[in-house]
Amino acid sequence: MKHLLFILLILLSSCNPKAPETQNSESLYDYDIEEKIEELGIQLNPQKTPPGLKIQMATQSGNMIYLSGNGPISASGERIDGKVGTDLTTEQGYEAARLTAINHLSVLKEEIGDLNKVVRIVKVFGMVNCDASYTEHPKVINGYSEVMLEVFGERGKHSRSAVGMNSLPWNLACEIETIVEIQE
Repeated sequence: MKHLLFILLILLSSCNPKAPETQNSESLYDYDIEEKIEELGIQLNPQKTPPGLKIQMATQSGNMIYLSGNGPISASGERIDGKVGTDLTTEQGYEAARLTAINHLSVLKEEIGDLNKVVRIVKVFGMVNCDASYTEHPKVINGYSEVMLEVFGERGKHSRSAVGMNSLPWNLACEIETIVEIQE
């Protein structure tokens, strides 16, 4: 009986055309993500945890990466700050969200080493610094979403929330957090 179970186990495992080992070695894209980023003129820069915060920029659990809230801070440390709709136009808010997407790509690259491992962008939570009368939050966070689509194609499509906040840390124009699925 033991031998029969053993043989049955072997047969069942050999019938699976996509065993976990094969799934991990398959390419998810018909192009190289790192080359695509270069083609788009995107430069990834090392990210630093803001002083005084006891957090990680990314946390992995299984095949999910949780990217901490990040904002529009350039490699030189310049910030895009102010309230969108008051101090900044919607278009400037959009550019702030694009910069935040590039910052997240930088964090993700540092965390997983190879952006070709990204299975999909799962969820984006976008917060826009604005007053109560501002209603164009989705247009601002589109700046983030469009970068993810440009880089990852269909795998960059995600569920999303875009909300207004009365204030954000350091008066940043936006703050965005993201959940990403990767190959194990």
